[in-house]
Amino acid sequence: MPLHKRPTLPGLDESAILQEARKLLAPRIEQPTRRAFLQRTLSLGGLALLSGCSLSDNDSVEQALTAVSRFNDRVQGWIFDPTQLAPTYPESMITRPFPFNAYYGIDDVPQIDEADYRLELSGLVADKRPWRLHQLRAMAQVDQVTRHICVEGWSAIGKWGGVRFSDFLRSVGADLQAKYVGFQCADDYYTSIDMPTALHPQTLLTLTYDGQPLPAEYGFPMKLRMPTKLGYKNPKHIQAIYVTNTFPGGYWEDQGYNWFGGS
Repeated sequence: MPLHKRPTLPGLDESAILQEARKLLAPRIEQPTRRAFLQRTLSLGGLALLSGCSLSDNDSVEQALTAVSRFNDRVQGWIFDPTQLAPTYPESMITRPFPFNAYYGIDDVPQIDEADYRLELSGLVADKRPWRLHQLRAMAQVDQVTRHICVEGWSAIGKWGGVRFSDFLRSVGADLQAKYVGFQCADDYYTSIDMPTALHPQTLLTLTYDGQPLPAEYGFPMKLRMPTKLGYKNPKHIQAIYVTNTFPGGYWEDQGYNWFGGS
């Protein structure tokens, strides 16, 4: 009985598609033997089976890779340990100066007037009254010296201070069983995180950097600092926070970045 060779898909770069799929999946497969098996055996047919998409054109490839990325999100969520702490460092290891990083130049950093600032709350939150900075500063403050890991391949260590985000969420009566917390920022950035990460003890609503009020280039008036996430998941210049069960996406995530974004 003759064997029938699977037809090629005109206009599609099979090796590039599989390379991207492997890149999305392999980092979250812990056993080396299983990672190696994936690298050797993943095919377009396997990718289509995994994603539930028929790979016939560029749009379907995008749908398949999005499905794989969402699968990666679920795997990262399953293996995330809300009690495991990211490494901390002595102050002697702080990167000076700490790098500026944004999707715009430093000359375009938002300049926010503290006197006019209000943090808006919405969604599954009992107390939706806006917050002023002095109210946040009156809450219990903690510091951490942790590593910021950028998806571009660099990292830097900084000292961040502020309010544990879990304390803030409880103080406003947020639904802690909800799936997501979303953020809108003064620089038009937006992102969202899972609730277990929001409640992680190292997730801070950051108000200071290196013992001083948070500089504009690092996110004044506040930045969410999460050493368990990659840098693009740490929003700056936060103006609004909302709690929801509807998937909110994010600025880079809506352009193809992994949503969970664990470091």
